[in-house]
Amino acid sequence: MTDSLCILGRQPALGLAELESLYGAAKLQPIAETAVLVHVDPCLLAFDRLGGSIKFCKLLTVLETTDWKQIEKFLVEVSPGHSERMESGKMHLGLSAIGLNVTVQQLQATALTLKKAIRKTGRSVHVIPNNELQLSSAQVFHNKLTSPTGWELIFIREGNKTYVAQTVKVQNIDAYAARDQARPKRDSRVGMLPPKLAQIIVNLAVGELPDEAKQSVCEIPPDQPIPQQHFSSTLLLDPFCGTGVIPQEALLMGYDVLDSDLEKRMVDFTDANLSWLKAKYPAIPSYELEVGDATTHQWERKPTIIASETYLGRPFSALPTPDILKQVISDVNTIHKKFLQNVLAQTEPGVRLCLAVPAWNKGGSRNISADAMQGKAEQRTKPYMKYGAGAAQVLTQQRAASSSGVGGYATHQAGAADDFWHLPVLDHLTDMGYTRLSFVHAKNEDLIYHREGQIVGRELIVLIRS
Repeated sequence: MTDSLCILGRQPALGLAELESLYGAAKLQPIAETAVLVHVDPCLLAFDRLGGSIKFCKLLTVLETTDWKQIEKFLVEVSPGHSERMESGKMHLGLSAIGLNVTVQQLQATALTLKKAIRKTGRSVHVIPNNELQLSSAQVFHNKLTSPTGWELIFIREGNKTYVAQTVKVQNIDAYAARDQARPKRDSRVGMLPPKLAQIIVNLAVGELPDEAKQSVCEIPPDQPIPQQHFSSTLLLDPFCGTGVIPQEALLMGYDVLDSDLEKRMVDFTDANLSWLKAKYPAIPSYELEVGDATTHQWERKPTIIASETYLGRPFSALPTPDILKQVISDVNTIHKKFLQNVLAQTEPGVRLCLAVPAWNKGGSRNISADAMQGKAEQRTKPYMKYGAGAAQVLTQQRAASSSGVGGYATHQAGAADDFWHLPVLDHLTDMGYTRLSFVHAKNEDLIYHREGQIVGRELIVLIRS
């Protein structure tokens, strides 16, 4: 079998949309809730640029059963022979199950049974204990289950069948940490955009990969140069660059970037962070920086794609009153409308954008933990305050369809309306000169990055400039 199989992250819809963007809907076959077959040669799947897939697997076989006793019997028969074909040394064994009627205790018992069967061949085996049915990416990474002497088997139920796969790569959590935490300039007031989310945003903006990009690249070691790869025909613009997380991930993928921000301090921070990145990875392409208000700035060069986390508005540690939320939505909506009008005038038809825009959680608790706060740790508080109450009042008069709540104020998307309030401008993208893309395997209303208890989530929208 030559199919690849990806295990998706905490919000599977984000990973599905990312894969569909890069490889096309026809190449994907979702199985279970958190797994997807990708009908692409494993050697041609660029796993290391994916933010929404935590494990990359080789499909081994499909069993015509979902009965765990039958699955265990199959494993006992084939595992000793497999171990003899592996490199010498102590074997590290781990099992994960998705969608099957099996307990953690049963999974561990099967692993110990396999250990006994393999030890009869004279090989020493170390079993990785399961705290849950799926081993975490950290367990797989730190226990070297993708090494020549490692073996994580994943069992995924799909109907009356069980897909059996072996993990061959896992997200390099040490590399992510090095890129995120070791950067010289960080600002909790501005944001802590996760590098994985930044990768997803870039991949949604890029669209289908060209042939030269459809090749697997090596994982990026924390202190080693990245592979040589440069898409010189692509210029990615991030007009709300903050401390430069999206430009960082775009550069590591091989794209030239143009960054700007309203605050000179943020542009300086991005410059310091990208200079640090260039010193670590000399092979990354070039980047340019400009100070400019995204709603009015004239960029010196025309971008071919745009990827950005926009202005998320006022931070909240608890659900605000309807009047306050109305005001915030109005202010933020005005900024986004002006920004989209400005971009339209400076880009060619066909330019693709992925923007992470705010969406406000209706179910946010009034008392949430510090770790869940969408406040000081995740968004800036002041940059676009100049629009203030005046613009908000005008928009309020134009938009208010009722005198209570914010229901007539923010758009209500099907399926998501019960959970989030959305920017009103999203209802008028066609009139503004944009087409919002939809995905076959992921619903747009599910493309909201958020954590439990957060008031402000990031809604990922993919647009084509008409």
